Amino acid sequence: MEKDQVRDVGYAKLDMTRCARTGCSETVYCPGKNREQLAGIMEAFREGNVPVLGTKCAPEQFDFLRERGLDISYDPVSRILTSGWGKVEKLAGLVAVCTGGTADIPVAEEACRTAEFFGCDVLRCFDVGVAGLHRLLGRIDEIRKADVIIAVAGMEGALGSVLSGLVSAPLIAVPTSVGYGAGFGGVAPLLAMLNSCAEGMSVVNIDNGFGAGVMACRILRLINRKK
Repeated sequence: MEKDQVRDVGYAKLDMTRCARTGCSETVYCPGKNREQLAGIMEAFREGNVPVLGTKCAPEQFDFLRERGLDISYDPVSRILTSGWGKVEKLAGLVAVCTGGTADIPVAEEACRTAEFFGCDVLRCFDVGVAGLHRLLGRIDEIRKADVIIAVAGMEGALGSVLSGLVSAPLIAVPTSVGYGAGFGGVAPLLAMLNSCAEGMSVVNIDNGFGAGVMACRILRLINRKK
């Protein structure tokens, strides 16, 4: 590995050339880092003009970064932090992000903002769960225009299965920890999605909107490469 590929700041070794290999620059998981460490990481990426995304960022972490003069934006719903420096390749195509209910929106917004930061256009279709199937069917024509679909749902996690049987695009299902006691913090929808008989659906981990957003970007990048 070439020396300039990694920036060693002591408490972290930063991957400065990940975008050249994978198409997406490095993402910083904010929990577990104190304010000074997170600021030092962000400043190092700014010095290298490397765009960077932060996940699960606490409001007080964001406030400290702004006080340090960093050009960053923050969404309190998804807790996504995005840098204002560097260049991100724009991708042709559309990602549709659907939720079973309003309570799933924080995880869905993590997927949306991740996909948008890495160059995707996103269609939001929130609160279209199977408890009121007419809500989903009322937007199905829009959803079918998407190149990749993300279905975010807790409870019994049925949205992914239903949607996967209605569309031709690849679908990424995201189980959430939303639900009652027997949902076991998202394990019930995770297992339901993994055991789905609907083809064309893959599943990420519980509440992993970020992972779904990155996977959608990679699929779109392959589509763009073929054009």
